[in-house]
Amino acid sequence: MLITFRCKAYANVTMFGDIGLALLKMMGHSGSVPGAIRAEDVAEALSQLKAELAAQAQAEQSNADENDAELEPVISLSTRAQPLIELLSSALKKQCDVMWDS
Repeated sequence: MLITFRCKAYANVTMFGDIGLALLKMMGHSGSVPGAIRAEDVAEALSQLKAELAAQAQAEQSNADENDAELEPVISLSTRAQPLIELLSSALKKQCDVMWDS
């Protein structure tokens, strides 16, 4: 499954379903698809997402220090979330709703 995030202020952002659902839950949503965030709630969702990603990055860093011998590099959730963060930031500036569907 793929999840596509949309708003009038930014290009559509499509993510794999598991990543998209995890990010939705980090924003404080139930993870239901389809769904939406009203323009007045975008700031709170963006704030929660950034806080959750920062906390997870610290945990990942601790684990990475312990497992330096890994052969394959891991793409962090923070890196995968950047397009969605940019979309939410644009939606916040332009005061528009954010919607998503599969």
